Amino acid sequence: MSGAGDSQEIRSALLGLRRSAGLPIAFGGLLHDAASLRLTELTGAATPALRGLLISSGHGVGGKALALARPCGVADYTVARHISHEYDTAVAAEGLRSVVAVPVVVHRRVRGVLYGALRAPLPIGDRVFDAAVAAARDVEQALAVRDEARRLLARAGGPEASFDADPGAGAKPGAASGAWEEVRAAHGELRALASRIADPELRGTLLAACARLSGAAAPARGPAARQAALAPREVDVLSCVAAGATNAAASEALGVRPETVKGYLRSAMRKLGAHTRLEAVVAARRAGLLP
Repeated sequence: MSGAGDSQEIRSALLGLRRSAGLPIAFGGLLHDAASLRLTELTGAATPALRGLLISSGHGVGGKALALARPCGVADYTVARHISHEYDTAVAAEGLRSVVAVPVVVHRRVRGVLYGALRAPLPIGDRVFDAAVAAARDVEQALAVRDEARRLLARAGGPEASFDADPGAGAKPGAASGAWEEVRAAHGELRALASRIADPELRGTLLAACARLSGAAAPARGPAARQAALAPREVDVLSCVAAGATNAAASEALGVRPETVKGYLRSAMRKLGAHTRLEAVVAARRAGLLP
């Protein structure tokens, strides 16, 4: 399911495409249903003719890109023979002639289409084509990250109602204990993902979910649990360590150098009064920093 954040990714990509390729207009949108997309994001439009236009799979330049899941373009839309012309009225109203359309494909599924256009019948040059493809790739990566965030948030939802085993080091074996291991794994993945997200709203949502997961164990830990003054990155590293990651694996997950991971780990151990990685994880859980 697409959200407002997904549309923002399209909007940002179109602004970047227009600037990098020197285009007078760029536009696009996300899939409306399995066989059509709606043009909702426009930059540089002179008229409202394209806004809200529903593009069916296989129709026009964008519909062809949607159907084939590959870039398509025309040097002069008005006389192009290898596309259908259901949208000629809107295209003419905006004065478009040369058009390129690039699909946004995530996990082998088209999620939207980005367009770039000129108001003159000129061939689509490599500069414009490459810029349009690069913009679509940026959106694909952003949507893939958002999809993963949604998956992890759904996986982490409602731990208070489901995981009632003692979450401490002495948790009882069985289904509830296994459920807590799922919570801990989701917590580590969420923190690692949040560290790579530029969108402050989405990052805040992920970190709030992490806090909820950590806090779900608070009643079992009792009033003696206290918050240690760890930096966010130190908690990130401990989350990876708790999941069994090596320093090299943690550095890859968090996008930092292995030496940086070691530094954060040493600092966290010192603050927690721990002498080993395992002691640090146990102390962080007792302090309510990890589930």
